[in-house]
Amino acid sequence: MSVDPLGFLGVVLVAYVVPGPDLLVVVRSATEHPAKGRAAALGAQGGLCVHMLTAAVGVSLIAARSPVVYTAIKLAGAAYLVWLGVRAVLAARRLRAGRDTARPIGASAAVEDASRSRWRSGFAQGFLTNVLNPKAALFFLSVLPQFVDGGGSTTRQIFLLGILDVLIGVAYWFALVAVAARLRALLDRPRVRHRWELTTGWLFIAIGFGVAAAA
Repeated sequence: MSVDPLGFLGVVLVAYVVPGPDLLVVVRSATEHPAKGRAAALGAQGGLCVHMLTAAVGVSLIAARSPVVYTAIKLAGAAYLVWLGVRAVLAARRLRAGRDTARPIGASAAVEDASRSRWRSGFAQGFLTNVLNPKAALFFLSVLPQFVDGGGSTTRQIFLLGILDVLIGVAYWFALVAVAARLRALLDRPRVRHRWELTTGWLFIAIGFGVAAAA
């Protein structure tokens, strides 16, 4: 397979660095707990694997060419982002009312902050945010074919490039989680956490409505 590795790496890194729902979910999860951030990162890459598989077998092509299917996926993704935003805004209001002061970001005694619960929650948020984003599917359909050698198996090459994309993403997200997790000490302060929850909540809502408006 004659692929320009530096060119492919550059395109993939740009795709990850550009702010989007995945970035917001992973960073927000990491500030709650590093384990949840890593779970969200793995969930996002799990969603990417779904797009890779569907692109390889051509299902994503059908969805991309069907306005009804494409719009339905976008609206479902928008609704999920708005739901995440509403949850964050409500959490901020509870903090302001003083009802969440006993559960700081760094606490580990609460049942919902247990290790297994964190992983389930983080993974589910990352996975659903990515798998309901049709732009991720279009990335495989529009970008990966540019690096495919016509002399070999297209499906096999898309799988290989997709796996490389996923591995690069895992490394990038885990590095980002390590950086974002350092904000936890700052976010243990109720006033700072309130502003963080409110800001990220409204960002989720804004992105969700933006996606829905463009559907």
